[in-house]
Amino acid sequence: MDRLAPYAAKRDPAKTPEPFEPGTPSGGALRYSMQNHDATRLHWDLRLEWEGVLLSWAVTRGPSLDPADKRLAVRTEDHPLPYLTFEGTIPKGEYGAGTVMLWDIGHWRPVEDAARGLTKGHLRFQLYGRRLTGLWDLVRIKGKPADKGRENWLMVKAEDAAAHQPDPVARYTTSIASGRDFAAIAAGAKAVPLEPAEPLSLPKPAEPMLAKLVTDPPEGDDWLHEVKIDGYRGLVHLGRGGPVIRTRNGLDWTDRFAPLVPVLASLPARSALIDGEIVAGAGAQGFAALQQAITDGGPFGYVAFDLLELDGASLRREPLTARRAALSALLGDQPPLGILQMSVALPGDGAAALAAICAAGGEGIVSKRAASVYRAGRSDSWRKIKCDRRTAFAVIGWAKSDSPGRPFASLLLASREGDGWRYRGRVGTGFSAEVQADLAARMAPLTRKTAPAAVPRSETRGVTWVEPVLMAEVRYAEETTGGILRHASFQGLREDKMAPPAPSEPPVVRVERVTAGRKVAGVTITNPDRVIFPEPGVTKGELAEYYAAAAPLMLAHCANRPLSLVRLPEGMGGQSFFQKHAGKGFPAQIGQTDLPGEDEPALYVTSAAGLVAGAQMGVVEYHIRGVLRDRPDRPDRIVFDLDPDEGLGFAEVKAAAFDLRDRLAALGLPTWPMLTGGKGIHVVGDLRRTAGWEVVKLFARSFAHLLAAEAPDRYVAVMSKARREGRIFIDWLRNDTQATAIAPFSCRARAGATVAVPLSWAALEAETSAAAYDVRTALDAAPRIAPARAAPVGIEKVARALVGD
Repeated sequence: MDRLAPYAAKRDPAKTPEPFEPGTPSGGALRYSMQNHDATRLHWDLRLEWEGVLLSWAVTRGPSLDPADKRLAVRTEDHPLPYLTFEGTIPKGEYGAGTVMLWDIGHWRPVEDAARGLTKGHLRFQLYGRRLTGLWDLVRIKGKPADKGRENWLMVKAEDAAAHQPDPVARYTTSIASGRDFAAIAAGAKAVPLEPAEPLSLPKPAEPMLAKLVTDPPEGDDWLHEVKIDGYRGLVHLGRGGPVIRTRNGLDWTDRFAPLVPVLASLPARSALIDGEIVAGAGAQGFAALQQAITDGGPFGYVAFDLLELDGASLRREPLTARRAALSALLGDQPPLGILQMSVALPGDGAAALAAICAAGGEGIVSKRAASVYRAGRSDSWRKIKCDRRTAFAVIGWAKSDSPGRPFASLLLASREGDGWRYRGRVGTGFSAEVQADLAARMAPLTRKTAPAAVPRSETRGVTWVEPVLMAEVRYAEETTGGILRHASFQGLREDKMAPPAPSEPPVVRVERVTAGRKVAGVTITNPDRVIFPEPGVTKGELAEYYAAAAPLMLAHCANRPLSLVRLPEGMGGQSFFQKHAGKGFPAQIGQTDLPGEDEPALYVTSAAGLVAGAQMGVVEYHIRGVLRDRPDRPDRIVFDLDPDEGLGFAEVKAAAFDLRDRLAALGLPTWPMLTGGKGIHVVGDLRRTAGWEVVKLFARSFAHLLAAEAPDRYVAVMSKARREGRIFIDWLRNDTQATAIAPFSCRARAGATVAVPLSWAALEAETSAAAYDVRTALDAAPRIAPARAAPVGIEKVARALVGD
């Protein structure tokens, strides 16, 4: 059946300006729009691209950013894709007569399987619009006899950083595309110009400030630490004739990032020069995703981190803190989780910031002196510290492939050394067929007779040499003593770094003494004398022995659960990796299990050997999901993580834990506490496996927000650092399908080799720190402080007690 037949049957193409052609589906991210429709009744039309059409709902009263509001959304016929940007007037007498305003435009991403969600009546999705952002739910409701022929849904904003913002219906009353109101659209008036009313001259091109690569984060409180962003450096010039987007080398790439232009033009500045990073948009992550977005023409995002000029005045001599304050004010009207964002800058301990970012799978941090001025070129006032080894290398040749249709087998790489080039080895993985074809076409006119660098003779057979013009971003595991890359993987071309005017940054190489291995729980531990935690002197061998001894206690909590791992192969001073899936050469003692809806198998352990095998490969922390692998849809635990603001002491956290204990007990849910080994406490309840994640998560969210509403001076239920000041964040977000929490008796990747320890409520009374135990004391104390766990309870009864029967 033609999905657009109902649409066409209701309209006459000779009488209405609405589009009728089916259009072309997007090759990348799914598109979204919302139109304000002044028809018989004013409403907002939600359009979501799916399977070649626009799924459509008429939202009465418009979208609300308050999760407590449930707006009626009546499902209407599917619309053709060109309707996504339609704006105009439908004549009187025609279906839907009235004025249509394009109210919002962007992209969307289903969080769960969209086809299944549409069938079961619950579609959860992320919006990446210019006005609406964040997580949303469409929930179908049962029809009434009078609703025959109508499919009624509710559109509800989920709880996240984009919630609880000013009412968008009252705030936005003009077109996102033309700037016109209903009257101007009906009259056919011209679009409102994007430029400010009195623009100043466009700022001149500027050389950016660059960070120095170092091995360790700086110490002291006079630094701000930002997440290292995986994108293209972009300086945005606002003013007369703008916006203009330039690369770090001064190239005008405005046309490549054209989707950012109208968003940047909306900023309230007569002129400005903003420094930041261009990233892939619509929830995509990583440099490869950005490369694909450039190929597809979008979507993009922009993360701003500095402001050099504003309204004709230079801010370069102002301290970083003042420049960031001005930048924050400039971006103040942008929606949270939107296309334009400001980088997060964490003050204080750089080592803690790096560990947190690396544990979350980030690239690293950029540490900046809070009082630093903005100077062009590389400076010690800005320092970058990487979680993994990733650098741009010049392509100096390609090796012939024996596979039919494959342009080459591998690329030969080099880095700048003085006035010449140093050979760094080959990269033969990470290419799609399209990327290989593109690289082959780019290298064809660059052929030369000799190698640009000194390459061992054994590496030259079947190689075609090229001029060192193309710069390839390469991720790699380590280097040999001769500087050759190991386990290299191609990430994409760095066109913004061609060709490098200065020597490329030398990767960090750590050389360690190899010591004899020994067996622990049947697993050979290599280099057992390597120090993992310098302060207490805990070695790799000692950590493995701890996990072997802790196994009987630890497996009672984590056996047969999907795991995530935090690895520190080089110890606390090295790189950190957060890993959810097995990599090449993973030990057989760590099992893999397929889970519904997940592309890659999850990890699990069942024995002491599994825990020890993890320690052998550098695992320090074990994180567990709230399910067992035989029923991954039915949680058997609920966790509230009490995360205090920096200014609060442990006494306040402990008091909060007892408060949660009493409140949950009153609802019929017994709990037990766990010291996290950091600064917080987990309050854990054991559940019968009678309900799915939706019920458990809804209860956890409702309970946390109820407490925050009743004691706003004491608790907060949202992640925002600004709203957490002087309060304790009740983190309920660990109760979801793939969310994890630190496993009981797991070591922590923190100074002191601390351990997460479960204990009784009576034992908690005497504790003075969440980091009271380490790998040398936890097991001795465990029998004395062990919690008395009650029988699991059904969450449905507890939830009914919360809301009332």
